[in-house]
Amino acid sequence: MEESLAELAELTRTAGAQVIQSMTQSRPVPDSAYFIGRGKASTVSAAVEESQADIVIFDCELSPAQQRNLEDLMGCKVIDRTQLILDIFAQRAETKEGKIQVELAQLDYLMPRLTGHGVMMSRVGGGIGTRGPGRGPGETKLEVDRRRIRDRIARLRRDLDSIRLHRGVQRKRRVSRDIASAAIVGYTNAGKSSLLNAVADAHAFVEDKLFATLDPRSRKVKLPNGQIVVFTDTVGFIRKLPHSLVAAFRATLEEATHADIIILVVDSSHQHFEDHMAVAKQVLRELEAADKPTITVFNKIDLLPDPLIARKLVERTPNSAGISVKTGQNISELFNLVVGILSERREIVELSIPQDRGEVASLVHERGRVLKSAYVDGAIVLTAEVDKPLAETLREFTKRNG
Repeated sequence: MEESLAELAELTRTAGAQVIQSMTQSRPVPDSAYFIGRGKASTVSAAVEESQADIVIFDCELSPAQQRNLEDLMGCKVIDRTQLILDIFAQRAETKEGKIQVELAQLDYLMPRLTGHGVMMSRVGGGIGTRGPGRGPGETKLEVDRRRIRDRIARLRRDLDSIRLHRGVQRKRRVSRDIASAAIVGYTNAGKSSLLNAVADAHAFVEDKLFATLDPRSRKVKLPNGQIVVFTDTVGFIRKLPHSLVAAFRATLEEATHADIIILVVDSSHQHFEDHMAVAKQVLRELEAADKPTITVFNKIDLLPDPLIARKLVERTPNSAGISVKTGQNISELFNLVVGILSERREIVELSIPQDRGEVASLVHERGRVLKSAYVDGAIVLTAEVDKPLAETLREFTKRNG
């Protein structure tokens, strides 16, 4: 509970608010009217009045009725963890896809809260819990009728279906060329974007905040054996990740579903890193991607008090590496693990290429790893490791065929 509340405070700061006070209450079941007990609600209301707070944020999801009752009692805006995360996503979304996904999740959240709730939201004004990317709910009057919102949701879902179709075409193109893919996943702020920058010079936005990056980025990376792999950074996971967000971001998260390899990035310096790993694995199970070949990357080992800690983590975790994206330490070990998993997709070929077919030799150098090279009887003779589709394309140049 304390860790979850501390994370809520960090989310609040990420959204741009200052945390004044935190409170907890233990109850066997939530109160149907106020979620917390009526006495506790009165205590919170008094604290709001004394501190002149603008907003009260609950760590658990509130029902529309509970939210309205709490706002009537406290005289200020009341939101829950889901709405707070949606607000952060609205700030972070940059691409058209990201904005569509955030708006869809916001509207799904807003629909059951329209009745009687728009008046309070309009009276309090903008700020946390009312922002929207582009033409999202933050720029739409909350008194809009349900029919218009349903129509908007339908349009957004059609747009996402179009994006999903486009991603599918790109994915098929990669598969046809036997270009492997690796999805970088993990708890928010574990260092996923920093890892993408380190392996591919992707210049993804990096900041020490939760959900610093929201939109996925894909970059081609050439491994030490010459194989090309597409690395994709995905949206960060977090405990109590709203189901509406998982649904809205399925087009993005499908990269993990269809990837050849999952790279699970873990902040090894965080005191609750094991809980973070469990959350990430649970989301992967929801996406039906838990059975994919997975490499666990224990990042930020430079922040550990003892190097032995990283060594023990790697020893007890199959297919893992301890790295520091910040210092570049052991990045090569990650590459070696990727090469090992993908080794079955490669084969050794011996080629004899006429000198006037230099473009073929260039293709081998570009997509493969040349082991030996020589000029024999006016031909370029190469021994190379290449992906299997390319090997099939090069059959006419294999030495046994002359």
